[in-house]
Amino acid sequence: MNILLASAELAPLAKAGGMADVAAYLPEEWQKSGHKAIVILPKYYDIDIHSYGFRPTHLVLNVPMGDWTEHGSLWQGTIPGTDVPVYLIENDDYFTRHGIYGDPKEFEDNDKRFIFFCRAIFEAAKALNFKPDIIHAHDYHTAFTMPMLRSWYKNDPFFADTAGVYTIHNLAYQGWFKPEKAMEYSSFGMEEFYAGSWFEHRGTVNAMKIGIMFADKITTVSPTYAGEIRTSYFSEGMQDVLNQRGSDLIGILNGVDYDTWNPEKDDFLYSKYSPDYIQGKLENKRKFLEGHGLNESDNLDLPLVGIVSRLTEQKGIDILMHKLEAFIAENKIRFVLLGNGDTMYEDYFRYLRWKYPGRALVHLGYNTELSHRIIACSDFFLLPSRFEPCGLTQMYALKYGTIPIVRRTGGLADTVREYRSDAQTGNGFDFINYNANDMAYAINRALGIYNKAPHWDQIRLNAMSEDYSAARSAAEYLKVFAWALEEK
Repeated sequence: MNILLASAELAPLAKAGGMADVAAYLPEEWQKSGHKAIVILPKYYDIDIHSYGFRPTHLVLNVPMGDWTEHGSLWQGTIPGTDVPVYLIENDDYFTRHGIYGDPKEFEDNDKRFIFFCRAIFEAAKALNFKPDIIHAHDYHTAFTMPMLRSWYKNDPFFADTAGVYTIHNLAYQGWFKPEKAMEYSSFGMEEFYAGSWFEHRGTVNAMKIGIMFADKITTVSPTYAGEIRTSYFSEGMQDVLNQRGSDLIGILNGVDYDTWNPEKDDFLYSKYSPDYIQGKLENKRKFLEGHGLNESDNLDLPLVGIVSRLTEQKGIDILMHKLEAFIAENKIRFVLLGNGDTMYEDYFRYLRWKYPGRALVHLGYNTELSHRIIACSDFFLLPSRFEPCGLTQMYALKYGTIPIVRRTGGLADTVREYRSDAQTGNGFDFINYNANDMAYAINRALGIYNKAPHWDQIRLNAMSEDYSAARSAAEYLKVFAWALEEK
């Protein structure tokens, strides 16, 4: 099978969230299974093409846009550490600027940028003579590949047998575009935009709806989220659209690259460890705290609760703000955070760092090495998300014997099971209702077994024994691809 994966993100080249990790591990696993996979990504200004070994192909792309033609060129490299080909589409007008989407506000021309990218994907495949069986598009940025495949390229022999699979990573980010511009850029024209059409949603062009309606099959990143988004609370206004395509909507749990996220192999750690050498986890905790200027007089054994997250309302930071300070003030926990996001949340964590030096260890921003160390050295990992399509950090935490405390939603519900002391089963702690009191009760249940035999050793062993490997996830996608091709 020839698989073309189209994404706006790809780790480590261009990463804003978990989609970048998924886009990186899936094609590597497909290649291991004997399939041919390539990735196509915009050539963003911030990609260090020289460090990653990219080189120009000298192929020029003529990309139809409305009633004119844009031009692009291709650079070639691989996903670092693999032999999976990656092709970067270069266009100075669209991609030679800092950032992927625009920060803190999205670029005003994201409609034009990503519609160009979608059309250029087809022209790149032809220029490379890579005839795809599957075009696998991710989130709204590549959604227009789905109608383009069905419309402009359905009569092109090169794509006659190609199926389109569309993956929803986060339904909250839908790509709302002005109709007059988006319909012109995409060449579909305003005659295709009318109330109830597949291009129209609440009076605008909605790229997410377009991807859903035109794809042969739709996937999302966990089984629970696939069910949740068909209900009004989680659907972000797309309930009717998703239920219309319900028979073609499949939830596939994201996986973990255990070559990268594994305490037995992780070079970022102070000390590698395993279920057979769990004391190595304690060594990481102590060295991490000592690196923050703490010593034995500061009670290094205090439970360490970690968060590595974007600081947004989705992640449950608002309910966390109602209870976290009390846990720290009462000396029940020490807290460590790595993340950035909304200013009001960043300011709150700055306040905690100021008021509780040595007990609130706050790092604003993102740092790969630090993320590994926090997940390894923490005793508990907190994810009180309002909604969570999948989440990867809780799966990382499990592998590192760091016990998740989560809200039971989306992929968190699919990966974290409440620990039962009577049967000594389960791998974490959860709460159902999205409120601060229920979250605090879950935290207290978790603290209740900290360092208590036999439960503390058992829950960490349960956690580290879980298998949420990338290979399992990739195999499920292959089943969906085969299903899509059978129905062509």
